[in-house]
Amino acid sequence: MSSSPQNSQSDNSRKLGDHFGHEAGFGQRIQLYLHNHPTAAPFFVLIIAIAFFSTLVGDRFFHPFNLSLVLQQVTIIGVIGIAQTLIILTAGIDLSVGAIMVLTSVVMGRVAIDFGLPAPIALLAGLSVGALCGAVNGWLVSKIKLPPFIATLGTWNVFFALNLWYSNSQTIRSQVLAQEAPLLQWLGQTIDVFGARIAYSSIFMLLLFVIVWYALNWTAWGRHVYATGDDPDAARLAGIRTKRILMSVYIIAGVICGLAAWVLIGRIGSVSPQAGYTANLDSITAVVIGGTSLFGGRGSIFGTLIGALIVGVFRNGLALLGVDVLWQEFTVGILIIVAVSIDQWIRRVAA
Repeated sequence: MSSSPQNSQSDNSRKLGDHFGHEAGFGQRIQLYLHNHPTAAPFFVLIIAIAFFSTLVGDRFFHPFNLSLVLQQVTIIGVIGIAQTLIILTAGIDLSVGAIMVLTSVVMGRVAIDFGLPAPIALLAGLSVGALCGAVNGWLVSKIKLPPFIATLGTWNVFFALNLWYSNSQTIRSQVLAQEAPLLQWLGQTIDVFGARIAYSSIFMLLLFVIVWYALNWTAWGRHVYATGDDPDAARLAGIRTKRILMSVYIIAGVICGLAAWVLIGRIGSVSPQAGYTANLDSITAVVIGGTSLFGGRGSIFGTLIGALIVGVFRNGLALLGVDVLWQEFTVGILIIVAVSIDQWIRRVAA
């Protein structure tokens, strides 16, 4: 288990090439290529989407302000998508990421405002709650052996109820945060770059993607995550402590949800117990469209970034064309179906 995912993909390529033989057809070669390069298909879709909407919308689409707006709009989905990617790589799924994000944002706000503690302490408190929520999910999946879908469906309701109880269903207004805990809103600030307004949260999201990419591709922990998702029995026989890996993945995902809470506060400027209600499904959408297999063991963290950008480009382009929000969501749903269908087709290459 000392080889990197890149080396494993090369071995896969040779093995699958032998399986197809020298008479592999054009479709099989594409299938093999997409199997070994999970981000190729979503990247191609992103390029096509950009070309399509730039042709229809014109200069408005490529205006620096509009492009920076797309990046801002996908920041929350992108950060939550990182947490979801880690879990899906282990062949799991987490329906509670959005609830964890909102709960931790409420904790940050109340610790800073109601208890009067410094904002850095409030941030640490929120991240700790996120880690605790992740540990609960990890314990249910790795120790109790509940299916991840059922376990996180249950904790989604639990965390959302705790959020409403702890917040008293009350919003902490942006004026109060700006006066008493401006650090919580810091990621919402922007800088002007050639007409584009780049938010600190967007830069923060990109840095987080780079850090997690490094961890997945250049550390033993990352290799063990891929191995656990690909074949847990084989990973266990190879000496990988799969239960410990699963627990660590869910805890790290919980911490990332806490970071997403900080991004959420900066984005909306306030602390609302009703914010981010669709983040659970949005994160799964970004991961699936980004080429990560729902069956685990195959995918790239940057694929999730591309998936989030695809959703952002489609929604922004359709909005500029004056398309109703209803049909924007219809289009995203079609994208999900197509992405899962491609994943199923690609998986048949190794069958």
